[in-house]
Amino acid sequence: ICAVGIVFSVLAGVLFVKLSFADIQSIVFGFDGKINSDGIAYPWKLKEKSGDADVKIISDTGEKVVHLRSNHSSFSLERKVNLDIKNYPYVTWRWKALKLPPHGDVRHSKTNDQVLQLLVAFEGRKILSYVWDSNAPEGTVADESIAWPVSLKVKVLTLKSGSSDAGKWLTVTRNVYDDYRKLFNEDPPHVKGIRIQTNSQHTESIGEGYVGKIVFSKNLAVAR
Repeated sequence: ICAVGIVFSVLAGVLFVKLSFADIQSIVFGFDGKINSDGIAYPWKLKEKSGDADVKIISDTGEKVVHLRSNHSSFSLERKVNLDIKNYPYVTWRWKALKLPPHGDVRHSKTNDQVLQLLVAFEGRKILSYVWDSNAPEGTVADESIAWPVSLKVKVLTLKSGSSDAGKWLTVTRNVYDDYRKLFNEDPPHVKGIRIQTNSQHTESIGEGYVGKIVFSKNLAVAR
């Protein structure tokens, strides 16, 4: 049952209750759904790019989180969404890195491995990717766009670098609306999908970590 736009009609008492995006302060994309044969919570889907995926949903401090381990591999969990980022500009999530690909570095294609990534896909084939990199300094911006015939524009922003906080849950909040405008020089269209990814195939190494629920919020107070 969709929580948005629900209309309950009780004819005996003529009671109407309506919920709309205007009433909802935050939208949560978690991992509480039914587990499928891949070990993934519905409606998330597993996408394997290289090697075999090692992924499972576990409970941590009362929350369902996803555990990812890449061994010379690259894979992701993704799901479709339909979200007006103008109304929900803030995104908040928790992540914890256990093991980083030692030589991973988003600045070079031959070492472009990251333990954890959160990608936000927009209409018009544009993607904003937030990464925890092994060596690139925090604030590094990389362009991973793919030319025609794929015609995909991808901007990558390094939010965390190195292993100094490995083993700790870190909470991240970003203004996706502002990040998109700064990196693509235009107002953002609707968000059509989100993806959690890990990869270590380029450096033939291992990456391991956890990611918690992803929450889009109307304002910073709600996000925190």
